[in-house]
Amino acid sequence: MPPRKDDMRQTGQTGASGAHPKLRVALASSAQDVLNAQHLRYQVFGQEMGAQLNTGNALVDVDRFDPHCDHLLVRDEATGEVVGTYRILAPAKAKAIGGYYAESEFDLTRLAALRDGLVEVGRSCVHPRYRNGAVIALLWSGLVDYMIQGGYAFLMGCAIMPMTDGGHAAVATFDYLKAQHMGPDEWRVVPHTRVPLESIAAAPTVQVPPLLRSYLRAGACICGEPAWDASFNTADLLLLLPMSRIEARYRRHFVKRPA
Repeated sequence: MPPRKDDMRQTGQTGASGAHPKLRVALASSAQDVLNAQHLRYQVFGQEMGAQLNTGNALVDVDRFDPHCDHLLVRDEATGEVVGTYRILAPAKAKAIGGYYAESEFDLTRLAALRDGLVEVGRSCVHPRYRNGAVIALLWSGLVDYMIQGGYAFLMGCAIMPMTDGGHAAVATFDYLKAQHMGPDEWRVVPHTRVPLESIAAAPTVQVPPLLRSYLRAGACICGEPAWDASFNTADLLLLLPMSRIEARYRRHFVKRPA
């Protein structure tokens, strides 16, 4: 089972004011919690990144997967503001609604044998004033708790690479990563709309996005070429993280043992 909604972790890190706010991570426990997460997603993806979101007049990012997902939130305790979020789709819910979000971008045929233990995460974002590492660390702590307590074997998610420069940075990043972090052939996925890697010159320097670095440090592998997401104008890499690679390390550093 996933973490209890009142099973929260805390940290104190410099944030919006330069002080040391208390940050808490927990699953959403109300419709208002989910709405707050969707509003943060709108701010980051719609306003900051310029994604084409089908929101009407509402200042929220919503799609058909949201009602079936658990929503992991990080709050600033002083203000009550949601400053980080992750959307989590458990395998039973994915089966009930006909598949994972990633299937809109990739052919996941080769992952069929993993589906019963495969959790998908996405829509990860952090408020601009809190991008100092503390929020991402808490989200990862809550996410791995969710996986361990639920007994799930694999974590799947997309790492997005902006294409606002014409794709040059994304191509450089993929070229850099594929030599060391490509997964085995049996986990290879195929993008429905591939990024034309061969026709885009790689940027001279590589800057791996922070969330992608977090996945790779945890032991994730990339599962093939990136897909182009036209609505977000990003190159999306599908990553797969076997929990067997992270559980021992996570338990040593994050899980609190009884006194």
